Amino acid sequence: MKKVLFVLTSHGEKGNAGSTGYHLGEVSHPWKVLHDAGVEMDLVSPKGGEPPVDGFDLEDPANKEFWNHPVYQKKRIHTKTPKEIQISDYSAIYFAGGHGTMWDFPENKELQNLTRSIYESGGIVGAVCHGPSALVNVTLSNGKNLIAGKRVNGFSNEEEEIVKLEGVVPFLLENKLIAAGGKYSKSAPWSSHVEVDERLVTGQNPQSAKAVGEAILSLLKK
Repeated sequence: MKKVLFVLTSHGEKGNAGSTGYHLGEVSHPWKVLHDAGVEMDLVSPKGGEPPVDGFDLEDPANKEFWNHPVYQKKRIHTKTPKEIQISDYSAIYFAGGHGTMWDFPENKELQNLTRSIYESGGIVGAVCHGPSALVNVTLSNGKNLIAGKRVNGFSNEEEEIVKLEGVVPFLLENKLIAAGGKYSKSAPWSSHVEVDERLVTGQNPQSAKAVGEAILSLLKK
């Protein structure tokens, strides 16, 4: 089995509303599922190096295990840049959420190219919470949006309003996913909700992260 590429945001500022980064649980919970199944993962971020972290809670066992794992600690501190990625090494690409993604994922051409290449080579594309912001501008070689006509999920407008950041983020993710042609669906705020459409796996919020990992693993085993 080839590796899975985890993508973490490099953006640490939530507009004028404080610090942010990748959400630790949205990395650790899928990581735990895949790691326990013997899958190897690499970590990449737009700028490389050590990305900023949000949702830092080492009372969460998966967070603690990931944070202190000697191999992945090194990978976390020294994330690769997109230019360093050899696409043929990977069976899947997974975009972890965290509000930072809303600023540096959507317009990143290198991440778009990685996503397109992995998907068109038969690989899996996964994302959770704000991670699907990476998918809103990804087009395939035929010019169509990757998510057009596919069932898709991501942080809902209601959830953004609950955390009072609807006026801070550059756009509302639910709206943008729909505008890109995605068949968006959602559950009640903070409920686990995962959509799987062929090789596209998307989850709504932090509570969905483990289930996204499980869905990716299920596809990897096919």
